[in-house]
Amino acid sequence: MKLIFAVVNRDDASTVSRELSRAGFSSTQLASTGGFLRAGNTTILVGVEESLVPAAIEVIKEHSRSRQAIVPTSPDLAFSGMMAAIPTEVTVGGATIFVVDVDHFERA
Repeated sequence: MKLIFAVVNRDDASTVSRELSRAGFSSTQLASTGGFLRAGNTTILVGVEESLVPAAIEVIKEHSRSRQAIVPTSPDLAFSGMMAAIPTEVTVGGATIFVVDVDHFERA
């Protein structure tokens, strides 16, 4: 048995969960924050047999999309002498996926 932790953008979380369910996987969502922009994420937990890990990961990857975001940055203060925000485009989103072994599983 394996446990998949998938950290996805909150905008993708409901689609990922829905598509996992359609593919026959049960999942649990946890609200989480972190990453480069400290943006709202969702951590999705999926318990699966080892042979089904690739299929579950494929569903997650297919429905977790990367997107562009504009973030302010600061130039080197030695050159400007003051703080000014310069917008920079960065790629965010997608999914960060961890797969761990489960030593024991029990439904109570």
